[in-house]
This record gives sequence, C-alpha cells and structure tokens, in this order.
Amino acid sequence: MARTWTLEALVEGIRGGDRRALAQAITLVENADPLAYELIRELYPETGRAYTIGVTGPPGVGKSSLISALVRGVRAAGTSVGVVSVDPSSPFTKGALLGDRIRLADHFLDPEVFIRSMGTRGHLGGLAEATLQAALVLDAAGKELLFLETVGAGQSEVEVITIADTVLLVLMPGSGDSIQALKAGIMEIPDVIAVNKRDHPAAKTMVNEVRSILGLDTERDWRPPIVLTEAVTGVGIAELWEELEGHRRHLEESGSLAERRARNLAGEVFAVASARAKARLEEAVAEDEELRRLLGEVQRRELDPLTAVREIMEKVFHLRDGDGDGPDTR
Repeated sequence: MARTWTLEALVEGIRGGDRRALAQAITLVENADPLAYELIRELYPETGRAYTIGVTGPPGVGKSSLISALVRGVRAAGTSVGVVSVDPSSPFTKGALLGDRIRLADHFLDPEVFIRSMGTRGHLGGLAEATLQAALVLDAAGKELLFLETVGAGQSEVEVITIADTVLLVLMPGSGDSIQALKAGIMEIPDVIAVNKRDHPAAKTMVNEVRSILGLDTERDWRPPIVLTEAVTGVGIAELWEELEGHRRHLEESGSLAERRARNLAGEVFAVASARAKARLEEAVAEDEELRRLLGEVQRRELDPLTAVREIMEKVFHLRDGDGDGPDTR
C-alpha cells in the first residue's frame, strides 16, 4: 500500500536524505501539487549549499555518458550527488520519454547519488519552475553537487540552465548547428566546453572553430576552456573536472558566485512570474467575451495590438500599461 506523506514527514525525510521522501517531493513538484509549495517554503532557508553544474548541448552528443563519468570521479572523492535530467516529453504519457538515463544506471545502487528524469510536459516556463524546485529539494537533502542536464534548444531549456553556477556545453564533431548557434550568439556562451568523441577525425578542427568564436568575446574575464573527451572510455574526464573546478574557484575567488546566484534567483522569480502571468492572461481571454472580441478586432486589423494590450492589462491586472499612470486605483 502506497504511503501517504504529511508535510512534516516529507521535511524530516528530505533532511535525512531519505530516497523515498526525495522521490515523492519531486513528484509533487512536477505535478504542481499545493503541498510542494509548502514543502519548498519550509526547506528554502536550508538551501544554497549545493554547487550546481548545468550540462547542455544537442541531442546525442553524450551528455549522460559524460555526467555518468564525472559522477564516478566525484563519488570516488566522497561527494554526494544529485542529477536532474530534463527529457523530451513523450506525447503519450507526458512523462520522461527516455526514463532515468541508461548511462546513469551504473549509479542507481549508490545511496549517495539521486537521479531523476523530468519530462518537459509541453508547458513552457513550468519546466524551469519544476527543475528549480527539484534542485532545491536535492540541495536541502544535503547533496553537495547537482547536475542539471538538458537538451540545448528552446526557451525552457535556457531557463533551466540559468539556475546553474557553472554551465558545461557538450558538443561533438559534426554538430555544425551548435557552431552556427554559438557564432550567431543564439547559444549563451558557456563556462566550460567539452568536445566529446575526441577520436573523431574532425574533433581538433571543431576545437579550433569553437576557440575562434570564443575569441570574439573579449569582454569576459573568464575564458571558457575547451576539453576533448571520450565519455565511454573516460579519457579527458579528469581534465574536464579540473576545468569545472577551476571555474568554481574563479567564481569564489572573484566574489562572483554570490552575485551570479543572486542574479539567477532574481531571474528565476521573473521567469516563473512571467509564465504565471501569461497563463493567467490566456485563461482570462479564453473566458471573457469582451477580451476575445478585442483579439478578433486586432486579427481583423480594426484595432492596433498595443491598444488591445493596454485594455487587456487594465481588465485582467488592473494595470494601465505604458502611459506612466501606474496601477489603476479606480
């Protein structure tokens, strides 16, 4: 028979690192259960101790294999680890299509490693919110190092990565789209880059290409190192970990870690608030005949979009938009 968790039992279980309590808490977070809000509120003062590494890159470049190899190394040093993998959603189950990654399965029996896959579930914004909360739960449970893994495409994935202290971009020779994205400035400049599949004949060419793109950014005080790795055999993993640690030291010594975390958390508050506000607006327009009429007028070019925005904002949020009058107090 399934256990019914109370808030007190969950909080106690998480503080004690109980795996069942952790699993239940993250399920509540994913389902936006009201109990999850109370739980995060209770645990939040105990967070901020874990170091978070965001791992991003195109599908199929070996992110899970790299994380698995890095976890093996840090576990040998006695560090406890949490991994949150953000997977493409299955259109049928709305769950994580790839399950708890095959490559990470080596670590399932280790009580000091907790791995969870989260489906994107098709709702933008909600993903970043759920991932942030899952990371906070693992942080409160005493995990010293967190990996957040995501496919590097789309706004929701970008939001997930902004939670991280250090961002690792994984590329592989032949993933030309990623090079184009870096070149065009679409992809955020990461802190460390791994070019996986180092034995590929085009690996060194790719390193040179990435290096020349990074050379264009002269304003940063941190130059992202590029490491050639082979995740399956473990070649280059120790060097990659050294560079990740080097970035952490750089942040701590320069005093930028606290600054980055403050900026990330503020950004997260705005991202979640924006997603909620958007959902509220869409709901309000769907339910309100007058607001639907306004949209129709815009679509028929009888009313300009900014006037429609002003009227919608005033009706839904009681805000006068753009005319400097501030909140409508009528």
